[in-house]
Amino acid sequence: MPNEAAIIGHTKRWLSSVVIAHNFCPFAKREFDLGRIHYEVIEAAEVGLQLERLALECAKLGASAAIETTLLIFPRLLDDFDDYLDLLDMANGMIQAQGYEGIYQLASFHPSYRFEGTGEDDAQNYTNRSPYPMLHILREASVEAVLKTYSNPETIPQRNIALTETLGADTLRAMLESCQNKLST
Repeated sequence: MPNEAAIIGHTKRWLSSVVIAHNFCPFAKREFDLGRIHYEVIEAAEVGLQLERLALECAKLGASAAIETTLLIFPRLLDDFDDYLDLLDMANGMIQAQGYEGIYQLASFHPSYRFEGTGEDDAQNYTNRSPYPMLHILREASVEAVLKTYSNPETIPQRNIALTETLGADTLRAMLESCQNKLST
């Protein structure tokens, strides 16, 4: 298993060569280029400790304007997608319980991500497939501000689905796998 620097390198490579290169998230490039994404590798196996780390990262975001968004990376845990979804549900509950609702929201990424109603090998799942299980903490005010500047933001999901279907699952799988084969810093 790679070390923390390699895991973060793989994540940055995925952001650059998949998410940004294919514009899955039209807002990611700016923050990536400005170095305003914080990457936190979480090794804790216990769900309570994972949620505690999420709460600490929310507090860190609140205390630092230099960080726009945070990716919590779980490289050795949560391989099972259903286990990951359980953590995601608890994490959303923690956001609400800690008074962060309306301040932060979570986006989810997993190597086996599968949208409801899709087949396991459907290309559109790759919009949310990542090298490792991840929770992405976003500032809601920033998301709202950016959406105001983007023409027809409601079309982003449909555009992404069309793009993934054009690229095909085999191509997308190879791109995702290549993120872990080369270290990018």
